Amino acid sequence: MSKSTLLIVDDEPLNLAVLARLLNPHYRVLGARSGASALELVQHTRPDLILLDVMMPGMDGHAVLRRLQADVHARTIPVIFVTALGSEDDEEHGLALGAVDYITKPVKPAVVLARVRTHLELKSARDRLRDHNADLERELAQRMRETLLTQDLTLSMVAGLAETRDNDTGNHILRTRLYVEALARQLQDDPAFAPELDEGALRCIVKAAPLHDIGKIGIPDHILLKPGRLTPDEFETMKTHARLGGEAITHAILQVLPQYRSVSGDGADTPEVLRFLEIGRVIATHHHERWDGSGYPDGLAGTAIPLPARLMALADVFDALTMRRVYKRAWSTAEATSHILGESGRHFDPAIVTAFARVQDQFAAIAVRLADD
Repeated sequence: MSKSTLLIVDDEPLNLAVLARLLNPHYRVLGARSGASALELVQHTRPDLILLDVMMPGMDGHAVLRRLQADVHARTIPVIFVTALGSEDDEEHGLALGAVDYITKPVKPAVVLARVRTHLELKSARDRLRDHNADLERELAQRMRETLLTQDLTLSMVAGLAETRDNDTGNHILRTRLYVEALARQLQDDPAFAPELDEGALRCIVKAAPLHDIGKIGIPDHILLKPGRLTPDEFETMKTHARLGGEAITHAILQVLPQYRSVSGDGADTPEVLRFLEIGRVIATHHHERWDGSGYPDGLAGTAIPLPARLMALADVFDALTMRRVYKRAWSTAEATSHILGESGRHFDPAIVTAFARVQDQFAAIAVRLADD
């Protein structure tokens, strides 16, 4: 087992020699005769403990300790003052500065050995605890990554299940998710939107975006898969997918929330998975609302439409316009962009349309990169 390294700092050669003789049989001992040289040594050789004189010319022990405390790497090294200043006030001042112990001269060999051994053992225990905590944090971070990956995969499978029932959607989920993210990031620095679009909220919105059409699972095949335009009655049935999707996610939340609270307590913070599900519910239910109140299912208008749904409304329409259907050709991105700009204040939030105008090149690039085969 390697010896611990001690640094003795004292401007008197005799004091250095006395302490070195005492400690050399048990430890690796370094010496410094000034505060400046001690600080230089610490930068190159991290000692396990420092025995520091107070009264030294130039930089005294108090100044040395302050410099050590200001160094993020050196502040964890325990410092014992070894000094002729023996009053209670001197000792209190030294300990208040951050020294772990205070030994007065002339030193008693047994006392020095005992206190050095005690503080080295304490440092070793702290280091082991720090390393153990670091290992736990790494393990927790890894488990969190695995949990988030599982959530994302589950979400993709569930959302994909709904989309596979619609023969025309292709990469719709991938594109609309990226469209929503582009809009949200453009709005992040706008004071009117910043409170709702901090990084955590934005991440939840983007993650929840694929749930917008989850309610299509409840639409009969003869309507969902009809190779042509829907009749008015069929369209009314199709519109119910918004309500069905919101209700399905609400049911999932109500199933999970009591179990979470029974484990975590009623006062626990809402976990991210439930926050993103709530945003998913909002998006699924309200992404067909219109800014002027003529949308469905609730006829909400203006800012009464939740922001995640307003973002998805624009992304969803842009993607629908630029996709080919059996009953229509795919619009060019220029045509779709012109339509979106023209619907500002009617179908879409004017501020979101302004954001769209700034990122329209990103939309066009996404549409090309993820075009359906």
